[in-house]
Amino acid sequence: MTRVRRGFKARRRRNKVLKLAKGFSFDRRNKYRQAVQTVRRALAFSYVGRKRLKRDMRSLWIVRIGAASKTLGTSYSKFMGSLKKKGLLINRKMLAEMAAYDFEGFTALYNSLK
Repeated sequence: MTRVRRGFKARRRRNKVLKLAKGFSFDRRNKYRQAVQTVRRALAFSYVGRKRLKRDMRSLWIVRIGAASKTLGTSYSKFMGSLKKKGLLINRKMLAEMAAYDFEGFTALYNSLK
C-alpha cells in the first residue's frame, strides 16, 4: 500500500487557528497548541463582551438621562414614569442623545410632560 501524505486538511485547519492568533504575543502566535487555547479563550471573551457592551451602553444612557433630569429638578424614575403616562415612547438612547447634545430639546420635552 502506498504512503499517504497527510497535510492538506490538517494544515488548513491549523492555519485557520494561527490566522486568528495574529497579534498575540510570543508562543501564543506561533505554536499551534498554545494558539488553540488562546484563540478559544479569546472567542469566548468576545462573545461575553458583545453582551456586556449592550449592558454598559444602557447604563450610560440611564446616567445621562438621570443627570439631565436632575438639573431640571426631577429624578430619572419620575421623568421616565411621566413619559410612560403621557404615552411618549422615546427610547433611552435617543433621550440620552438629547440630554447630551440638545439640552434645549430635552428641556422642551420635560416641559411638555408637566
